[in-house]
Amino acid sequence: MARRQPKDHSLAHGRLGAPGAFIAQASPWAEGTVIALYGELDLDSITELNAVLLPALAEPATVIVIDCAGLDFCDSTGLNALLRAQARALDEGSRIELARPRPLVLRMLELTGATDAFRVRDTVPG
Repeated sequence: MARRQPKDHSLAHGRLGAPGAFIAQASPWAEGTVIALYGELDLDSITELNAVLLPALAEPATVIVIDCAGLDFCDSTGLNALLRAQARALDEGSRIELARPRPLVLRMLELTGATDAFRVRDTVPG
């Protein structure tokens, strides 16, 4: 299988310096996009997540790896956004994988059954 050359859509969105600040930063890799999340993913940060996630989802047959190592917190709104994005990705022949979730985030994924919806990775590509 030939690897496609990723488009460079490296960008970051977020609120620096605010309590519970959230940053979403995208960078290309051979099979798609890695999106690193930092801070708290909740109702206040969904716009920043979507600003990075939606352009990555626009690529056909892509793999989006969401690096959760810097994610301190994720509420039901954040989880719902990720699940909706995964459903959209699967409908379009793509997928979203989660990488390196911290214990608190991993526990939330396990309790809600979301680990069935995402491949959970120990590492990020690159």
